[in-house]
Amino acid sequence: MGGGKACCMPGEKRCHCEDGVEPTFARVSRGKTEGMVRLAGGAFLMGTNDTIGFPEDGEGPVRKVTLEGFFMDEHSVTNADFDAFVASTGYRTDAERFGYSYVFHSFLSSDLREALIRMGRQLAGLEWWFHVDGADWRHPEGPSSVLGDHRMDHPVVHISWRDAVAYSTWAGKRLPTEAEFEYAARGGLVQKRYCWGNTFMPRGKHMCNIWQGDFPVRNTEEDGYVGTAPARSFPKNGYGLYHMAGNVWEWVFDRWSPDYHIKGPRVNPIGPPEGDRRVMRGGSYLCHDSYCNRYRVAARSGNTPDSSSGNMGFRCVRDL
Repeated sequence: MGGGKACCMPGEKRCHCEDGVEPTFARVSRGKTEGMVRLAGGAFLMGTNDTIGFPEDGEGPVRKVTLEGFFMDEHSVTNADFDAFVASTGYRTDAERFGYSYVFHSFLSSDLREALIRMGRQLAGLEWWFHVDGADWRHPEGPSSVLGDHRMDHPVVHISWRDAVAYSTWAGKRLPTEAEFEYAARGGLVQKRYCWGNTFMPRGKHMCNIWQGDFPVRNTEEDGYVGTAPARSFPKNGYGLYHMAGNVWEWVFDRWSPDYHIKGPRVNPIGPPEGDRRVMRGGSYLCHDSYCNRYRVAARSGNTPDSSSGNMGFRCVRDL
């Protein structure tokens, strides 16, 4: 996981296989643009010097970054989208291949939680996460759970970085770079704390799907959701994009580093050439101001490319 205070998602190195070779960055411009938003690119101010951030995560300093234009999915990839991919290719996610993924404690029955604790399946240091055999994108809370029609428009979860790359390649697209994600998330606003401005709840209105209440014990669901929300929930940002904050963490292409960007490229940056983790952006429905306020637009975290959990998803981009 990223630096600073521990994040609201689990991570581990699971893959010791030969197919763990990671692809190099390549521009892609063959995928369909239906359901995507065209972004002009250009220069913007990336990062933050905000005092409520996590300096150890490498959120700053503020720097001028220039990007080429690109298309971005208006929302994260949904269960329906991923189902079409699997039906077409027969793809098996890392969670399916390894036989387990991580599920948040409140989605498990008390009997199952107690059994998993006895088995040593509670994640040390992040005790709200449990290693659950049979948890995957089709079974978000474990083998006895199913998606059902009511969740097909929710973002797909239990997705590793490798899974996200496989889908984006099939779709004729790619994962966004970290700079592209932040540019898109800002929605044309300059150095605001959130995707919609500096006020967390303008006029008392919830603007994203995150935790309310006492994390990780009690979620009051004041925003209407205890877990994922449909991918087109809450207001779009200034560029017409949904959920650039909250709902699910979204994988981007870049490898994780807390300091590479300080002296790194300022034009179309793609992150460091080496590293064993990949960056995630946007925060999730488990983020809370008291613990992990990484739903801020400049916030970032990192995880191993084969990690998965019930709050990890992604969206795609393609080049003009």
